[in-house]
Amino acid sequence: MDIKNVEDFNNIIRSSPTVLVDFFATWCIPCKKQSVILDQARNDIKEEKIVKVDIEELEDLVEDLQIRSVPTLILFKDGKEVWRESRVLSKSEILNKLGVS
Repeated sequence: MDIKNVEDFNNIIRSSPTVLVDFFATWCIPCKKQSVILDQARNDIKEEKIVKVDIEELEDLVEDLQIRSVPTLILFKDGKEVWRESRVLSKSEILNKLGVS
């Protein structure tokens, strides 16, 4: 799911117990690789949400969250940031962070 505005972002973060947000750019080659890996991880995920934010579409949000490089993954639990990583992660690393075996 792609987030198109800050209000949607805030609603999703508040309404879901666990949300993994992928901050990406369309021109970023590592971001494309991360996107494929996230799609593969979705098959093993039941409750957690994975959403995508294009950094060029939501610059205010990117600035507020101090996103400095892409891809950046941020895990929110109960509306609070609990983990952040700025690199391409493997499927097993993602599932591990989400607590999915």
